[in-house]
Amino acid sequence: MSGGGYRAMLFHTGALWRLNELGWLSKISTFSSVSGGSIAAGVLAHAWPDLQFENGFANNFSDKVVAPIRALARTRLDVPVTLRAMAVPWRSAGEELARVYANHLFGDCCLKDLDPASPQFVFTATNLQDGALWWFFRQNGPHGDIPLATAVAASSAFPPVLSPVIFRDPLSAEVGRKIVLSDAGVYDNLGLDPVEGHATVLVSDAGKRMKVKRKINRNWGQQLLRVLDIIDNQVRELRRGALLKSYVEKEFAGAYWGTYVDLENFELADSLTAPVELTHKLAETPTRLTKLPEVSQERLINWGYAACDAGMRRWVDTEAAAPDGFPFPAVGVG
Repeated sequence: MSGGGYRAMLFHTGALWRLNELGWLSKISTFSSVSGGSIAAGVLAHAWPDLQFENGFANNFSDKVVAPIRALARTRLDVPVTLRAMAVPWRSAGEELARVYANHLFGDCCLKDLDPASPQFVFTATNLQDGALWWFFRQNGPHGDIPLATAVAASSAFPPVLSPVIFRDPLSAEVGRKIVLSDAGVYDNLGLDPVEGHATVLVSDAGKRMKVKRKINRNWGQQLLRVLDIIDNQVRELRRGALLKSYVEKEFAGAYWGTYVDLENFELADSLTAPVELTHKLAETPTRLTKLPEVSQERLINWGYAACDAGMRRWVDTEAAAPDGFPFPAVGVG
């Protein structure tokens, strides 16, 4: 599950909703998540022991997963967290973000407390010290004492305002050695590394696309920002291109769906109605952790649900029945 702020969190919630209906949620062995996707994955991991699965379907998914995610989507986090961090100089914005996640979602749950009968949840972050990917997952030992809220905050610590998350490395022989982490999207916004070697890979992508600009400012500052956008866009496109090539060459099975897909390309006669001119507007929802109107939340969830449905029924579960409609039928996707 990719990054993308609350936009990604809600889009992936819709995808998880459809996977649950299809009976696939209970089949998944590993959830790898990035940034906004890690918020949704964290809520799912925290709720897993309370999910009531019958014939592979969790009948209380909406109460245990959708409801807390939507409650968070009604909460403005990025600006208040940044301001509080500025007021408390000995605590980084990322650490403040972890504190907020704990208050709203996870309490004092640590990685070692995640249900051992659940799938493996891998929350990825970027190590700013060596430029490598950092993984948080359920484990015993010193790293198991890391709070779930810290793992999710590190994965979603969007730089520079919500970054970094800093904690002491409990395995280091060097006294006081600290790990400095930032948003996983800096390294890989699809979170593909942890699922290498799996036979079936399902990818839900709510990442951004670089905006086309006809006029480019010549001053150094704005040119630099544009160059950074291009570098970021190149990394995303290389990752996505490599993924799609792996599907074509049958290195693994699975499906890719994202906020920018056109459902007509899945060639299903009974896919949900999702005009591309409307879904692209949802795809361009700002990448922030700030409160969204109820109707925007519902449309993003609907869009994730519809995109996942098309990808799964076209490429993975071809015998599955079409859904009766959107989770929130009154609003559609726009």
